[in-house]
Amino acid sequence: MPHYPLNHHLRQPYRFLAFLAGAYLLVAGVVGLVATWGEPFFDRGHDWSLGLRVNPASAWLIAILGLVIVGATLIGGNVHHHVTLVLGWGMCGLAILIMATLQTDANVLHASMTNVLALLILGLITLTAGLFGKVGDTRSASTPQPARQTAT
Repeated sequence: MPHYPLNHHLRQPYRFLAFLAGAYLLVAGVVGLVATWGEPFFDRGHDWSLGLRVNPASAWLIAILGLVIVGATLIGGNVHHHVTLVLGWGMCGLAILIMATLQTDANVLHASMTNVLALLILGLITLTAGLFGKVGDTRSASTPQPARQTAT
């Protein structure tokens, strides 16, 4: 089992950075949805949203990612820890997958290198927040535990 620091003293600033990353994705996704409304889902138009190239498919994906990250950071605790770990790794993997398909017909999200860099940076911020976001009881095994009574 991996060791993540419990109750790290920088947990709240990292959580705030994850919130900002999620808020940026959420706003970029919503603005992208407004800009691409009525276009085909995998359109190859020229729409941009807060520095990211979007089509309806990528706008939905960005908005959902942002909503999940913002929701997890508002809930906090170990929910934030687990969700940001998974989404941080997922966003980094998605950025690499998008980069591999940039100049091909498989680029259905109509992404650019700007999208790749933004997803990679925001994914690393989210991942870092997840690494230091674990909350738990800091008592060690050597600390005496209160005796439990058993029912007979």
